[in-house]
Amino acid sequence: MALHTEVTMAATPISVSLPVEEHNLTTEPSVLGSACNASAGSLTDNEVATASSHLPGRGSGLAVEQRWTAIDLFCGAGGLSEGFRQAGFVILAGNDIEPFAIETFAKNHPGSKALAGPVQNLSALDLLRAAALNKGDLDCLIGGPPCQAFSVYNHQRGMHDERSGLFREYLRIVDGLMPKWVVMENVTGITSAGDGQAVDHIVSGLGELGYTVEMNTLRAEEYGVPQERRRVFFIGNRLGLPVQWPKRTHGSGLVPFVTVWDAIEDLPRLGNGEVPDQPTYYDVSPSSDYQSYLRGNATIVANHEAPRLAPINLQRMKYIPEGGSWRDVPFELLPAGMKRARRCDHTKRYGRLRKDGLSSTILTKCDVHWGAFIHPEQDRALSVREAARLQSFPDAFWFAGPRTEQYVQVGNAVPPLLAKHVGHALVAATSNESERTARLESCSRDV
Repeated sequence: MALHTEVTMAATPISVSLPVEEHNLTTEPSVLGSACNASAGSLTDNEVATASSHLPGRGSGLAVEQRWTAIDLFCGAGGLSEGFRQAGFVILAGNDIEPFAIETFAKNHPGSKALAGPVQNLSALDLLRAAALNKGDLDCLIGGPPCQAFSVYNHQRGMHDERSGLFREYLRIVDGLMPKWVVMENVTGITSAGDGQAVDHIVSGLGELGYTVEMNTLRAEEYGVPQERRRVFFIGNRLGLPVQWPKRTHGSGLVPFVTVWDAIEDLPRLGNGEVPDQPTYYDVSPSSDYQSYLRGNATIVANHEAPRLAPINLQRMKYIPEGGSWRDVPFELLPAGMKRARRCDHTKRYGRLRKDGLSSTILTKCDVHWGAFIHPEQDRALSVREAARLQSFPDAFWFAGPRTEQYVQVGNAVPPLLAKHVGHALVAATSNESERTARLESCSRDV
């Protein structure tokens, strides 16, 4: 259906008509909650629980009775927002400098204000007006300042990169909004770049504003995401509450990891360079509950196109078995640079994913020369939709712009399922404190 959405730039609303399919993540009647933001259902930490049983369950005690609110800074396509939306938060506004990313955010969060442009041009008052809030009213400011300056894939990374200072803009907005909670996400490289200066500035800066802050590294695969992905989270509050981290649900001693095939097996087949000239529909039933969960009520498979690879790459792929890599390619077919590589180098390049394994980290390009981005069965690179599945985006979450920009949006995003667990941890921390306070008051009355 078409939704009328506003994208605001420089305080001037720009109206665009965007095709959006509502993504109720309802897989069976046991899903908790009713609509909370757009088409959101409030889901529990039991969802996507096993490789064969990922359905939401009842009885978690995390049903959100109040109206939790959030604003997403550096929102990108909205992975953090989508996860917090699933956790029961109402996403009031988001800001990003990238035009296609903010269009995607607006498309998938039609009830939110999409503020386009550099964060440096954005004031806290702009956000308060967009969200119709007063200072101190916001429940949570979420966001992930651009991570390229800290990424291990950036060999010139460090504090000299101008992007490395954007966390200060986050602190500036915190100072102007004074939300009850703050959640900031970044790559693990932030802990080592510049000898950890950024971490020190973030923790001390939030501390000076009255926030108790903790930092932790979370592994997406331990929360039901079929992908090896490590991300640093800073969580803090000014309520005097202990920070509560989400409990792992998958891994050793827990539920088995969700696999690549659990995630993408049901998506329509594509040939190299195939771009369907009409809407693509599912042609098979879901083969896992993870697939059912991400399908939700979607009927069209959006953003599912195959990049066209050069004939030489197709030749190379024929020699690469499932789980194989560039080492399986005959020497004479290797790129010139890789002919000089040691066998222990570039372990992921020209990698074909294993059906029964986890995906490697989804990057801003699913380029076979970069890593393991070859389909397990088909001689082609992953589509944007397959990358989005491996990031745990619902199928009805549409990505705007050229295909290259869609890959960037998916690769830069926080996996929504991981974000949902973080959102639920915030709700649980506050709920636990409220219950404790109620018990103490009851005991005092009894005495």
